[in-house]
Order: sequence, then C-alpha cells, then structure tokens
Amino acid sequence: MTRPIKKKKRLSSFQIIILGFVGVILLGALLLMLPISSQDRVVTPFNQTLFTSTSAVCVTGLIVQDTATHWSLFGQIIILALIQVGGLGVITMAASFVLLSGKRFSFSQRNTMQNAISAPSLGGIVRLTKFVVKGTAIIEVTGAVIMMPVFVQSHGARGVWMAIFHSVSAFCNAGFDLMGTPDRKFASLTALSDHPVVNIVIMLLIIIGGIGFMTWRDVITNKFRFKRYRLQSKIVIVTSAILIAIPALLYFFHDFAQLPIAQRIFGSLFQAVTPRTAGFNTLDLNSMSKFGLAVMIILMLIGGSPGSTAGGMKTVTVAVLFKNAIASFKRKEDPECFGRRIESGTVKTATTLFLMYFTLCFFSAAVISMVEDLPFGVCIFETASAVGTVGLTLGITPGLGVTSQVILILLMFLGRVGGLTIIYAALSGSTKKLTKLPKESITVG
Repeated sequence: MTRPIKKKKRLSSFQIIILGFVGVILLGALLLMLPISSQDRVVTPFNQTLFTSTSAVCVTGLIVQDTATHWSLFGQIIILALIQVGGLGVITMAASFVLLSGKRFSFSQRNTMQNAISAPSLGGIVRLTKFVVKGTAIIEVTGAVIMMPVFVQSHGARGVWMAIFHSVSAFCNAGFDLMGTPDRKFASLTALSDHPVVNIVIMLLIIIGGIGFMTWRDVITNKFRFKRYRLQSKIVIVTSAILIAIPALLYFFHDFAQLPIAQRIFGSLFQAVTPRTAGFNTLDLNSMSKFGLAVMIILMLIGGSPGSTAGGMKTVTVAVLFKNAIASFKRKEDPECFGRRIESGTVKTATTLFLMYFTLCFFSAAVISMVEDLPFGVCIFETASAVGTVGLTLGITPGLGVTSQVILILLMFLGRVGGLTIIYAALSGSTKKLTKLPKESITVG
C-alpha cells in the first residue's frame, strides 16, 4: 500500500507579512544591542532595544532612550533603516530587491504584495510597487534637500545627516528625531516651533506619507479632476482635510491662543497634523488642556489612510462608520458616499476595527495605570499613541517598567501590521461555512 502524499501547507500572505515584520524587529533589536550602536559603547538591554526596534519598524516614535544622545551614528543608521523598511512595508522592500535582480514574481508573491500595500487588485501590482519605491525615494530626497540648509546652518556638517533622518522619519510617519541634547533629551522639534521651512516640509511629508500609495497614483494620474478619482481616494482626501482643519482651528482659538501669531499658526497646524501617526511635536504637550489632549487621542486612534506609511484604524474606517450612522438615521439600507453605495461587508470590517482599537486602547491603559500607579488619562494617551503608531507621549515612556513596555510593544506591532491582518493570519486555512443559522430579529438602541 502506498502512503498518501501529504500536501505541504503554505503560509498565507498575511502570515508572511507578520513573520516578515517580526524577523526585521528581532534583527534590529540584536543590532542595536551591539556596543557600537550606543555612544558610550555599552550593550543596551534587550528590552530597550526590542522596544526601540519595534517602535522604528512599526513607525511609531515612542522611545525609552533619546535617539540623538544615546545611539551612535551606527545605531541611528540602523534605526533609520528600520524606519524605512517599516514605512514602506517589509514585503514592498523585499519586492524592490527582487525587481532590481530582474527576477519574475510568482502568483503567490503578487498576492502577498497586494495585501501588503492594500492594492485593489493583482493587475499591475508590479508596476504599482515600482511606483511606490520610486515615488518614496523622490519625495524623501526632496524633503531632505529643502531642509538641509536649515540644519547645516545650526549643526554644521552633521546637519546633512539630520536633514536626511528627519525627512525619512517624517515621510514614514515615524516621529523619531535627532534634536535631543544632553541637557534637554526627548526634545522633538520644539526648538523649531516657529521655523516656516521645517514646519511646512515636515507637515507635507507627514500628509503625503499618510494618505496612501493608491491615493498618490490617483492624484498623479487624474490631476485636479476630482470626479475621476476612485471612491477611496475621494474619502481619504476629504476626511484627511477635515481631520486637519477642525483640530487646527480648535487649537488655534483654545490651546495656543496666548502664543505669538507665527508660533500659534504653525503650532496649531502642526499639532493637528502630527497625531495622524507622525509623532513629532513642536510645542509642549503637557501644557495643553485636557480638551486638547482628548482631541489628540481621537486623532491618534484614527491614524492615517489604508495602504500608507501610517497606522491607526484609518480615515476610511471612520468615514464608513460616519456614513453608516447617517444611513441609519435616514432609514436607508446601505450607506452612500459620492454617489456610490458602500457594501455591508465594508461596514462590518470598519465596525470590527473600531471596536478592536478602542477595546485594546482602554484595556491596555487600565493595566498600565494599575501596574505603574499612574493617572488613567496619561496612560490612555500613551496606549492610543502606541496602537495608532503615533509616538507622541506626555513623558512617561522612559520610566515605564518591563510589563508596560511589553504591552506597548504589542500595541505598536498590532497598530502597524493591522488588526485584521493578524486575525486573518490566525484563521488562515479555516473553512468557510456554507450553511446559515435561522434568523431572528432583535432590538438595539
């Protein structure tokens, strides 16, 4: 009797994406442990390097060691490489090397690439990947060149490296900075709060990186012909504009009303843009009102847009839930937007993401508050920053214990990889039920 041949089980595209991120994070943590990675040539504890590596790959920006004063140039290069890989995505970076080698992609590789950059279809996925890599290089180089004179003027030759670092960090929505000094660590961009060039360039890089690669292509292809844009691009642009304009006005008239006009304008705009997963700050967040911080928590949880360098539950998720609420008020069966009907499956996915992010944020904040004996409000700001892969903090990150650091690491990972990606990876291979249970009506509300 011949034994039946066992079919080799292949990893799903979602499992490959997760394993890719885990592998890069662990490699980064080990490299940062090397004595050459720190300025004092000492071995940095693994829990700190793992936190830093996770924050860089997940383009978050939360740090337990000041990037400018603790890490050497080698360590900073490692961190920047991790940010670039995390911003574009592990699969996209791997695909770019395959493209350079001239090899062809298999169907399974194309499928993985599609899921990695949230492309709508497999058709043209290789051309889209080329577009993403080329566009990223052009934008990051342009940002660095524009900011270079500013940093060179104040930091000499080191300013060249600082311009490159901040350009990549901003475009990838990472929030890592090199502005800290031995006397003033974790300073972020507070020293440049009223500098027009740095403020404008960093904000533009954050916005461009956060709107998504598919939206880029729509804008470049159709220019100002907004009606020709795909529905998703329309939702992304309009929602992003609203989520910047309204908070900026609130901050201008409430939190920063006492500042000089130039600092007030740039500060309001910057603090409205940066919670969308970037993590830089130009003003002291601890001086903001509770109302202002609450608005920032909401912005951090929303995050950027699908298929971008940003994290969070995404702008499209919030727009779909908002449109679904309007449809319910009007007693319509399906939500509508820009003359199109949104599928019920999309609404289910948006609802799942919303519930997942808010549950994780509140539960994790409660645990950290209990473990660290800190106010709940401060902790929920931290967890929202982590799960939204933002990187803003009220100053408690460096003093957190190992348990709290592990919680934030898991939140950062989930926020970057995506909650649904992890669920799909865990349930990969499960068979879909063809039968349906009897339906019965219930009352809600």
